Amino acid sequence: MTDFTLRVDQNKYLPSGSEDVHAIITVEASGPIERAPAVEAAEIIIVDTSGSMSYDKIAEARKAAQAAIDTLRDGVHFAIVAGTHEAEIVFPDRAVLTPATPQSRRAAKEAVARLVAGGGTSMGRWLRCAADLFSEYQRAHPGAIKHAILLTDGKNEYERAPEFAANLSYCTGKFVCDCRGVGVDWVVAELRQIASTLLGSVMDIRRPEDLEADFRAMTQAAMGKTVADVALRLWTPRAATLNLVKQVSPTLEDLTGRRTEVDALTGDYPTGAWGGESREYHISMRVPAGNVGQEMRAGLVRLVLPESGEVLAKGNILAQWSDDPVQSTRINPRVAHYTGQQELAALIQEGLQARNDGDLDTATARLGKARGIAEKAGNEETAKLLDKVIEVDPETGTARLRRDVDKADAIALDTRSVRTVRMRKDPEA
Repeated sequence: MTDFTLRVDQNKYLPSGSEDVHAIITVEASGPIERAPAVEAAEIIIVDTSGSMSYDKIAEARKAAQAAIDTLRDGVHFAIVAGTHEAEIVFPDRAVLTPATPQSRRAAKEAVARLVAGGGTSMGRWLRCAADLFSEYQRAHPGAIKHAILLTDGKNEYERAPEFAANLSYCTGKFVCDCRGVGVDWVVAELRQIASTLLGSVMDIRRPEDLEADFRAMTQAAMGKTVADVALRLWTPRAATLNLVKQVSPTLEDLTGRRTEVDALTGDYPTGAWGGESREYHISMRVPAGNVGQEMRAGLVRLVLPESGEVLAKGNILAQWSDDPVQSTRINPRVAHYTGQQELAALIQEGLQARNDGDLDTATARLGKARGIAEKAGNEETAKLLDKVIEVDPETGTARLRRDVDKADAIALDTRSVRTVRMRKDPEA
């Protein structure tokens, strides 16, 4: 059984009259990962086979899908979907998931080897097809872990926005989906929307030949999940107002609008499936200001299995008003660190959008400030990506946009802007 721990980091002391409470919640899952093969699971591999995938991309996509098939453990139910302007189940030969065996893997790899490029792109239809397959599987296997991989190289051009939104809504809560964009002609915002809605990841793959290793790693990670659906359950006092609930590590994800009401004071926020890993969340609420010396519980955080209500771990968020400025003005280091990480992502995305819109002054200001935050936070990967888009004078600190920026570098910076780094040193609470 996977074991969960939950830790609350905050400075509970507030200045007189202050109302805002911030806390970083660290959740760690650990346990005997070797038991993972006993966990029921399902995997669907969705491969873009539109016309733009011709030549090297479709060849490498075939290799990647075959590598993922080889990585499935025995007994995991799976299917392969080819995506164009429609969705086609290429394995198995009927609309149902099939268990992984040496025979089924071999047949699936033979089906993948026959994939050819042609047609348009309608990602919402691909996802709806996967959702229907997972729903049929779910009836006989409640509580199973359901994961999909989606690969594309292009834009969602054959599906109008209302249809795409309806398809994405239809899929919400049915499975987790990790998205990959290969090349430079896909839209980061589209895949980010899919990954965000379906609690997965999005990553850029610059070279088609890198797909195989990435698919293998994604499938290995999925096979390591041991708990299907976990929720962060938050109780707040009647007079409190919730400001935000965000995952801040390992990636940024705003969960505030994903609340499912449990009762008038309590709501669940989805976190998806878990294996042996650690994630962190930023919770902020506003409470009525109390008197100096008064202490209150501003929130109760529990990690739960929504279906059964079983509590896996819990912790309190506190508030105490103080007239001691040393106590009340100290910002908790973890809160400060992840607040900066959120600002960094916003600056990068705003700066890149301004660059695309031709507003070079705004782009330079935002990206230049982002470079400074990245360096201060020790986010070396983001700093290196920023250096490919802007250059900073080491003497004056003045930033300016580079004239010739590789489109792949801009896509990488945008895609990875939501990836955060942990603090260099784990501070005391």
